[in-house]
Amino acid sequence: MEYNIGAKIKELRKARKLTLQAVASETGFSPALISQIENNNVSPPIATLSKIARFFDVKISHFFEEEEEARRYEVVRVVDRRVVSRVISKAGKGHGYTYEALSVHKLNKKMEPFIVSLSERSDDETLYNHDGEEFLLVLEGCAEVLLDDERIRLDAGDAVYFDSSMRHRLLSYDGRPVRVLAIVTR
Repeated sequence: MEYNIGAKIKELRKARKLTLQAVASETGFSPALISQIENNNVSPPIATLSKIARFFDVKISHFFEEEEEARRYEVVRVVDRRVVSRVISKAGKGHGYTYEALSVHKLNKKMEPFIVSLSERSDDETLYNHDGEEFLLVLEGCAEVLLDDERIRLDAGDAVYFDSSMRHRLLSYDGRPVRVLAIVTR
């Protein structure tokens, strides 16, 4: 199931009567990248989406919501998970990963849970940062987490919790597939 993340970003931008350049200047991304995201030619990584969400003062879940009803709880069946897979970096390179939102209907939540699947090791080691905190639990495979100047190997069952303002990146350690539970707070 595809989200229409780009249209939601464009809607937020138009509602505030902002230009692509204005959004780019405030988020640090190029106007061309913002345009590509709005036109659904590029799906942003979680860190990029987080920065855009923060700029527009919405939660990341805003981009994954279909219904606007308040719920006290949410059950997401494995067959109902939404997968975003065309993830591209600011430089236009593929990151080689997909992510599945594990909560899409619960409003006003304080965390965003995802399953991140890396199919290969990306050559791009660009580090990202954003507000909040992150928790990563390796479910399958071997991952490498870059935190500022440190490289940390995580095997299946290993976890890391960090302040998302640290520059960070998740990679496959050995180029083989990796699945990670990622929980991001705002």
